[in-house]
Amino acid sequence: MNVSLAKDLSVYQLVMGVQAPPKPLSLSPATLLSLVRAQIDLLIEQQIAATLWVKLPPDKIWQSELARYQSSVGASSLIYTCQIDESRKGEAGEDKEEERLNISSSPSSPSSNYVPVHLPPDSQMRRENFLMVLSPQFCSLILAHRPLKKRKNQTSGKVNTNKNQPLLIITTVEGRVIQQVLNSIQQAIAPESSSILPASFICPTVPQAALMNQLLAKQLLRQDEINRQIITVRTNKLEQQNQELHNKEQLKDEYLKNVCQELRIPLTHMKTALSLLNSPSLKPPQRQRYLQMLNTQCDQQNSLITGFLELVQLEQNLDGTTLELVRLSDIVPGVVSTYQPVAQEKGIMLAYTVPTELPSVWCVSGSLRQIVINLLHNSLKFTPNGGQVWVRARNQGDYVQLEFRDTGIGIAENEIPKIFDRFYRVRTAATEDYGGAGLGLTIVQQLLLRCGGSISVKSKLSEGSSFTVQLATVSNIPRAIATENEL
Repeated sequence: MNVSLAKDLSVYQLVMGVQAPPKPLSLSPATLLSLVRAQIDLLIEQQIAATLWVKLPPDKIWQSELARYQSSVGASSLIYTCQIDESRKGEAGEDKEEERLNISSSPSSPSSNYVPVHLPPDSQMRRENFLMVLSPQFCSLILAHRPLKKRKNQTSGKVNTNKNQPLLIITTVEGRVIQQVLNSIQQAIAPESSSILPASFICPTVPQAALMNQLLAKQLLRQDEINRQIITVRTNKLEQQNQELHNKEQLKDEYLKNVCQELRIPLTHMKTALSLLNSPSLKPPQRQRYLQMLNTQCDQQNSLITGFLELVQLEQNLDGTTLELVRLSDIVPGVVSTYQPVAQEKGIMLAYTVPTELPSVWCVSGSLRQIVINLLHNSLKFTPNGGQVWVRARNQGDYVQLEFRDTGIGIAENEIPKIFDRFYRVRTAATEDYGGAGLGLTIVQQLLLRCGGSISVKSKLSEGSSFTVQLATVSNIPRAIATENEL
């Protein structure tokens, strides 16, 4: 059996064109589903062998309702499913997407009870879903129409979409309305196609009161079922959100605990040094050593507080992060020259290679210097006297790669995954206290994450380490961010 329409139709316009048309209600897709299920429930319970004219979304949840009815009533039912030709050329933009979402298809298991109805290209029905029940005992129509999305506002440049806009839903059992829609469809059917119903078919003007009572009861039950499902989903989502908040609170508590512990360590050393300085038998070399201890621990305390405040500021400004275009050749040489005296004092060969022709990179505003300082400071701190430190930059596709390589003490393989954790300091058997807050690498990683960059590390004990930073160039930054930062 073959059915196709010779001219375009809109069921919504047909319904709204009758005298005293039913009033459309702005309802959710969930309500539409409950109405469809209630109709199918009634047809199955009363074993009404009806002809169905349908256009429903292709999702299994909708198509399973048709399969449920067909399997219950059997061969005495006939289901016409509207389909838009796959060979059509859809409209561009949001209309094309809307069309894709609303094409209906027959259930996956083919059956002679399912008859495809071929709609013309760019059919008005692409924004409509409906279920029309036609039988001598009972006729009904459930129709959902999705209004056109609003176009781009030429004045403000903003696009208003109806992503969460409810459907306009019409449900009616009035014979006069359904009959007029049916007559218009019959007239639109191509001459070579088979008629949907005999020409003598007339919709009952008013359904039986008992059927209407049962339909109303089933609609209430189905709506209540869907409401409970929605409540369950929302409850589960809220429970998940509460658990996530609880986990975040636990992480914050643990973080605060670690901060307090880290701040207490220098204070303990300072208190010890002060107590020893009060000794009447203290010799000058000992006094000098304890004063140096006080100075070192004050520096450690200051480093901890500074790093902690930087992390807090980073987290608070997460949503307000702005990016800027920076050239490595404008930043790296200046930082390296600042650290040359430190390198010379330890007898470390410090060199850099940063070609001036490298493209500009995106970085959190004002942060590239801090990234270079933290990584260079680390390399020099963990490189013994007479070692070497190199800073090299090169182009790598859509990124610029900045490498910090040293011949320092290196990092054990099992410690490499932990070095970016807050307050983590590399364990070493050396007697030298390298100090530091254990926050420098954490800050570097956080800054890079906010600009689409990354950092990786390779290291071997006693052989040195290599930290590689990747920063996105202009060609690899998201267009929206690039536009925002260019303005």
